[in-house]
Amino acid sequence: MAHKVKMLGTGNAFLPNGRLHSLVLIDGIHLVDAPPTALISLRNNGIPANTIETIFITHLHGDHIFGLPFLFLERQYISDREGLSPLKIVAAPGARERITELCNLAYPGSLEKFLPSIIWIEDDTGWTDDGWSWERFRVHHDDSVDPFGYRFESKDGASLVHSGDSGPCDTLYDAIERSQLGVVEMGFPEWVDSDHHHKPSDIQSLAENNPSTKFVITHTYIDDKNSKFPKITESEFPLHPDNVHHASDGDEFYWKNGTWN
Repeated sequence: MAHKVKMLGTGNAFLPNGRLHSLVLIDGIHLVDAPPTALISLRNNGIPANTIETIFITHLHGDHIFGLPFLFLERQYISDREGLSPLKIVAAPGARERITELCNLAYPGSLEKFLPSIIWIEDDTGWTDDGWSWERFRVHHDDSVDPFGYRFESKDGASLVHSGDSGPCDTLYDAIERSQLGVVEMGFPEWVDSDHHHKPSDIQSLAENNPSTKFVITHTYIDDKNSKFPKITESEFPLHPDNVHHASDGDEFYWKNGTWN
């Protein structure tokens, strides 16, 4: 069976030129996070909002969850008026209350029908209806927003990791060592004095230490290479090993015959 990972967005919170916020779609029905630009990412790719079955929440920063009220509103009033497409949200304990508060702030009283219909899953491990197992693990980021990554594995052997927002940490790297594909954020340039995000040198070391893993860089601070606008932070891509792909919005990766390409 073939599987597909599509990069609906690849930018960090500051929206580098040519990029929407980082957003990953697995097999056309599972989203990782729901940033403010999630609905436009779906629209740009011809994906009806009501076809999304699961949203995996990595953490509670605005560039990862502020798209949820818009997605909920769209499903309630446009693409799923009859409520025939149940939505599952996988998130750590405590996220439900904070996301509900966000929705009530954004649209007071407008989502009272939709919010109770959501199927919330707070377990650390589980299965999707189409056969992906998943596990959630703590990563190194701002603890006030409960940061996690996810590892996915299909029944037919495909595996991938999504780092969420994280600097280098053992839990993430252990999951990557067990996986064929690593979707890893690179949110900071070298000159930022913080270890809450990966930097180019971190990606370099990670790729060299895991030569059999394919890495896809997302949540990047670098403008898209095709942007015609003046650079925001940087526009030059660092040199990385051959197993690293610095993704652009719309890039797709397929698992066939035991490998990701």
